[in-house]
Amino acid sequence: MNIAILSNGPGNYSTKRLKEEALRRGHTVKIIKYRDCYASIEQNNPTVSYKGEDLTRFDAIIPRIASNMTKYGTAILRQLEMQGVYSTSSSIAISRSRDKLRSMQLMAKAGIGIPKTVVSRNTTDIDDLLEQLGGMPVIIKLARGTHGNGVVLAETKKAAKSVLQAFYLTNDDGTNILLQEFVKESAGTDIRAFVVGSRVVASMKRQSLDDDFRSNLHKGGEGTVIKLTEEERKMAIKAAKAMGLNIAGVDMMRSDRGPLILEVNASPGFGIEKVTGRDVAGSIIEYVEMNAKRRNKKDKVGA
Repeated sequence: MNIAILSNGPGNYSTKRLKEEALRRGHTVKIIKYRDCYASIEQNNPTVSYKGEDLTRFDAIIPRIASNMTKYGTAILRQLEMQGVYSTSSSIAISRSRDKLRSMQLMAKAGIGIPKTVVSRNTTDIDDLLEQLGGMPVIIKLARGTHGNGVVLAETKKAAKSVLQAFYLTNDDGTNILLQEFVKESAGTDIRAFVVGSRVVASMKRQSLDDDFRSNLHKGGEGTVIKLTEEERKMAIKAAKAMGLNIAGVDMMRSDRGPLILEVNASPGFGIEKVTGRDVAGSIIEYVEMNAKRRNKKDKVGA
């Protein structure tokens, strides 16, 4: 198979691992820096060019689109989708998961446990907002933050109001700002479940190494192997499905009322391989083999 990896470049660890596993299994791989692509849009002829070459010959695409390049990256992916190329994750699903408010709404609709969340652009109603969340402290986050950035723990009403005012003042692109209950029994700890298709292929617990309530590995958190309960495993798969993602990193916390989903990541890092020893990249390539071939076979039958 000819496989394209849409990535920031070959130096990325996850990209290296995907290429390594694909080559090991006998596939041809090309790493495409999507930020250097351009799309030509005309009637019945959607094309994408990269370094002067039209990208038309791939059997499958694995998108690894960075959060800060979501709009452009998904636009390029969408153009490739219009050519009928199989992609492990759709452009719509990636965009959906990157909007924390939209993803929370979709998960709530699907009956998935989430921390209680409020969205508002009115700082004068702070008392009522905090009352709905059960009081202090609260977590305030930008709807398009990533890797723990744009997330603040406010321990007093005064601090919460100051953070909200600062966020609204500096938030020029209109990104929604969320207030979320603070689950004290899980402070500084969360669980990452790596979902591929309809199964969890690896899972780890992430623990902050200091007083930071965020446990992201990007923020210096430490990962250890953890065994999920059956409820946690099913919820992780259900959350990825609610986003429409076939490959996802599902972040959750253990609370007194059961597991709560925090976020579904469309381009999860592969640090979980180092922690768990699981071959996540191999699982993804195996998934591509099964589903791209099935898709291409259906196309030939319908031709």
